[in-house]
Amino acid sequence: MDKDDLKARGAEEVKESTRKTSSDILDLISLKGKVTKSGLFTMPCSGYSGGVYRAHHPWSLYGVPVDDMKQAMDRLRKGLPKKGWKIVKDGFDGSPSKAPQIVANSKGDEFSVDIRLHDERKYGNDPSFIEVTVESACFKTKKPD
Repeated sequence: MDKDDLKARGAEEVKESTRKTSSDILDLISLKGKVTKSGLFTMPCSGYSGGVYRAHHPWSLYGVPVDDMKQAMDRLRKGLPKKGWKIVKDGFDGSPSKAPQIVANSKGDEFSVDIRLHDERKYGNDPSFIEVTVESACFKTKKPD
């Protein structure tokens, strides 16, 4: 895609939309666990020469039984399409642990989400968790950030 074809948006506007999308995903997960306080940030979009970014919001949910997390993954499989998301991958990631993974794109391809369930019970005392990464589509800034 050519840079001129991208929508011009303010970075803060995109960050806020990404934050809301992450919150909507957390609502679909519907678990009362602990959520990491990772930061939402923008980063350059590959394939473009400057002035083109995407928002990136990684976070995790932990502190609930793995069986509840598995049920949450099932809720996501059913709930994401009802909220306008298209699931483009539902299987296992490429890691040695073969973590269950759901990748989906929002209607209009404004966002993508990568969700993985890490069952850490077999590795000792490490807590199991659901890892979520929400990314916005590439956008050009209205003004240099």
